[in-house]
Amino acid sequence: MTKLRVISFCALACAGLVLAGYVTLHRAGPSLDVAPRADAAERSVLYYRDPSGAPNWSAAPKTDAQGRAYLPVYDDAEPSFDPPKLALPPLTPLKAGQAADRKLLFYRNPMGLPDTSPVPKKDSMGMDYIPVYDGDEPNDGKTIKISVERIQRSGVRTEAAEQRVLVRPLRAAGSVAIDERRATVVTMRSDGYVEDLYVNTTGQDVRAGDRLFRVYSPDIQQAFSDLLVSKSWSGNATTGLGKSLDGSMQRLRNLGVPEARIREIRDGSGIPRTIDWLAPADGTVMVKRIVNGQKIAAGDELYRIVDLSRVWVIADVAEGDIADIKAGDRATVTFRAYRGEPLEGTVTFIYPQLKTETRTVQVRIEVDNPERKLKPDMYADVVFHAGDDRDAVTTVPTSAIIDSGAKQIVLVAKGEGRFEPRPVKLGRRGDGFVEIAEGLKAGEEVVTTATFLIDAESNLQSALKTFSEPEQPK
Repeated sequence: MTKLRVISFCALACAGLVLAGYVTLHRAGPSLDVAPRADAAERSVLYYRDPSGAPNWSAAPKTDAQGRAYLPVYDDAEPSFDPPKLALPPLTPLKAGQAADRKLLFYRNPMGLPDTSPVPKKDSMGMDYIPVYDGDEPNDGKTIKISVERIQRSGVRTEAAEQRVLVRPLRAAGSVAIDERRATVVTMRSDGYVEDLYVNTTGQDVRAGDRLFRVYSPDIQQAFSDLLVSKSWSGNATTGLGKSLDGSMQRLRNLGVPEARIREIRDGSGIPRTIDWLAPADGTVMVKRIVNGQKIAAGDELYRIVDLSRVWVIADVAEGDIADIKAGDRATVTFRAYRGEPLEGTVTFIYPQLKTETRTVQVRIEVDNPERKLKPDMYADVVFHAGDDRDAVTTVPTSAIIDSGAKQIVLVAKGEGRFEPRPVKLGRRGDGFVEIAEGLKAGEEVVTTATFLIDAESNLQSALKTFSEPEQPK
């Protein structure tokens, strides 16, 4: 009985403890639950994330493949991806005239486009518009001001205008031609008959005085007879039948008989039936129109003899380049048959007529040909060294010129990030430089690289100035 009473007492004690805890929790439950429920109602759910930590998200409540509910992520629990902020030293107060005290005019496009905004904004690429303060614009309306940092980032380089002699190599195609002053035509001044040929092939070299052919001419025979008659009667002037000896000799000269042959007949006593015709000059037989036994008419071209020790090269120069070439300029001629043996020549003549088909002007260059290697009509490549004997002129690199078609300008560096667009008048070009005829003096610094960036800045500032100017009343 005693054991049963002890067991019953313990059971009643445990039941009493359970009942007391239930009552306590029931009374305290509402007060503990109110705050969390109120906080959850005030917070907004951004999205729901995978409970396993996998990179899966959902805009609405859902469960994963194992049936686990996605966890809500509230706005105040969103992780930050910004880099950690570093402790910065206290800001130094701005001096007078800096951005804090300067008047903000507008915001301009960071890419240099003529687009402005009165308030901060971003362009289509997400770049912030750049603020423009009062004083950033040039005061004189002609100078562009750019920060030193932008100049360095853009790779702007300058170079001083210098005095130099411009040599412009001009190229042209040409061909070999004979020197017209060294050509001789062999002809007779009376009719005759060829009885023998001594030079009977084209291309044969001859020297002055060499025999070309033997000819019988009735007119020359008559003149010989008159010479002998004049000789016999030269001492008897009273009869009136003598003829002038000098007149007979002059007639033979007019017929082209060599002087030595005339004196031979005058001093001798006989008259030869034929006469040997002699070469009048040294050279090469380029044309032969005579055969043995043919009849020759007065004035017919029998031979053409050309001295090829010096030849011409006729080059076709483009119409736009002819102004840079003058007589006396040097020229390097390379013949396609002898590419490794260029020759130096001199411009001796510029022809007065333009070829309408090719819009070129012919220029004559003379070159020596002592070995007779150069043949007429050979092709040649000519390089004219135009301007190597002219005076020095003010020049700048060609990259410094900004050519809009209607005008040409250079950007003159004024120092401290200031640049002045200045119109110039151009002259000749050569060796990567261009002559400045007007608008610039030797020694002034001009921009040679990144000119398009500064030109874009100039156009932008001009446009902004136009926008900011008040409209004039009409």
